[in-house]
Amino acid sequence: MYYDDDADLSKLDGKTVAIIGYGSQGHAHALNLKDSGVDVIVGLRSGSSSVAKAQAHGLKVAEPADAASQGDIIMLLAPDELHGQIWDEGLKDGIAAGNTLMFGHGFSIHYEQIVPPPDVDVALVAPKGPGHLVRRQYLEGSGVPCLVAVAQDASGDALGVALAYAKGIGGTRGGVIETSFKEETETDLFGEQAVLCGGASALVQAGFDTLVEAGYDPQMAYFECLHELKLIVDLMYEKGLAGMRYSISNTAEYGDYTRGPRVVNDETRAEMKRILGEIQDGTFAREWIAENRAGQENFKRMRAEQADTKVEHVGKELRSHMDWIQTEF
Repeated sequence: MYYDDDADLSKLDGKTVAIIGYGSQGHAHALNLKDSGVDVIVGLRSGSSSVAKAQAHGLKVAEPADAASQGDIIMLLAPDELHGQIWDEGLKDGIAAGNTLMFGHGFSIHYEQIVPPPDVDVALVAPKGPGHLVRRQYLEGSGVPCLVAVAQDASGDALGVALAYAKGIGGTRGGVIETSFKEETETDLFGEQAVLCGGASALVQAGFDTLVEAGYDPQMAYFECLHELKLIVDLMYEKGLAGMRYSISNTAEYGDYTRGPRVVNDETRAEMKRILGEIQDGTFAREWIAENRAGQENFKRMRAEQADTKVEHVGKELRSHMDWIQTEF
């Protein structure tokens, strides 16, 4: 683990950091670095709706290739599926020998959507939290923990520069773990697909459907299978699995031990291994790249279908009465 004392922010003195993209992570990195005294420029296409936002935040904005040519450190924070296109459309022409090319996720390097020249450093700084939290915790004086990795060390100091960058966005306040592009990419994709997003979403949907199909009130099903999930996850986050089990009732704990393995059973674990295998051998990456080249037709269809399910309609109505939470995104 690396912390503030292990990182030298002065390694960024006299350097310009070009942040390519101004979405969830992009805005947080750019503003945190700016507040840390780092010279920042944001790379955005001229027609992007984010140009006005970045300028309103007091940041310089240029076309991605121009921003890269002005940057000593270029952090690519546009969506993964756009990296190859952005690179080919001019970003690579703005990368000079001695630059540091950085990423917030290892997908493009690990699956060779971008092949950098040999005379630049290639590093990863990946906060383990969404951009709004990276920004908020920085302003509160804390920081979201980060992962750091080096894929190419042309200068001999790629790790030092990456740690300085992590310090600039607040990551070393929370702690930085060194990893590899391969490990970060494959574990991140697996976590998203099997547990955090795919697994959790499918479990919530299946639980809701099971109760509703058995004749129970959809509002009760929503509260039991979705709304209360946050309470349990918060306990896990704060205390681990054992701490969560300490805080729930004995009845709930017994049901956890005896029924949980019937839901996540040997068949489920075997499917998880198949999902991991598809990540490791590049099957998922090729599928996702092909989906984007085809215009995201299937992706957009699935998004629309999932937004129109009963659990979404019931949840939207219930959340409209919960003035303590943000009801829309």
